[in-house]
Amino acid sequence: RGIPREPSARWTEPGCQSCTCQGGRVLCDAVSCSVPCSHPLPALAGGCCPTCTGCLHEGVARAEGDVFSPSDGNCTVCVCLAGNVSCLSPECPPGSCPSPSLADCCSCTPEKCNFRGRTYAHGARFSLDGDDCTTCVCQGGEVECSFTPCPMLDCPQHQRHLGPGQCCSTCRDPPAPTGCFLDDNGVEFPVGQIWSPGDPCELCICQADGSVSCQRTDCVETCPYPIRIPGQCCPDCSAGCTYMGRIFSNNETFPSALDPCLSCICLVR
Repeated sequence: RGIPREPSARWTEPGCQSCTCQGGRVLCDAVSCSVPCSHPLPALAGGCCPTCTGCLHEGVARAEGDVFSPSDGNCTVCVCLAGNVSCLSPECPPGSCPSPSLADCCSCTPEKCNFRGRTYAHGARFSLDGDDCTTCVCQGGEVECSFTPCPMLDCPQHQRHLGPGQCCSTCRDPPAPTGCFLDDNGVEFPVGQIWSPGDPCELCICQADGSVSCQRTDCVETCPYPIRIPGQCCPDCSAGCTYMGRIFSNNETFPSALDPCLSCICLVR
């Protein structure tokens, strides 16, 4: 093909032909490939021999170390190692399955449950006799029971109530208040009671819901020298006059404490 070759030279022609120069003649034969693996990958572009750096399984290329399951395998697991595919399948016993996991992989029958004199199929759910608050399930010959979860209650213990046939307690409605209890002095007033909490200008009343409502009294009557009566909210302008710490009745005359030549009189106006 126009290219000189040395005697005994070897080279590869397109089409994976291996050629050699012997005695002025060119001898060619198909390239011989030694493939030491069971599932080699096809030769790369420009190459002639398959490679064992991966695996070709069911037409799908797998990388070295890949773990996979075949399309028709029940719980079968395969691994690609140096071009070889090794698969492992669970050992399926005859009759009943010893564990629930094998029931999904094998054609064996899941083991039934014998519980309190009754037989239940695998996966059956049931309640204990007379106890609807407990749910049990049969799993491969073993029975697992759990209680019905109850919500958290935000009421005190003495207001919780468990009714007949109920699994969880509920909150009772608090009893209607019969009066108002004051924590500061420990006195309880009946509903509708009116009292003064210490300030004569403030009056409080016990409401029907047990709350206390208070209101202050506004004094509108004023006079220059009012008389303040102990325990009374507003000063009294009709009883007389207060002057220099003394109380004088209406129309009463008295000498001035500042000037003995002056005479004063209490006039209620």
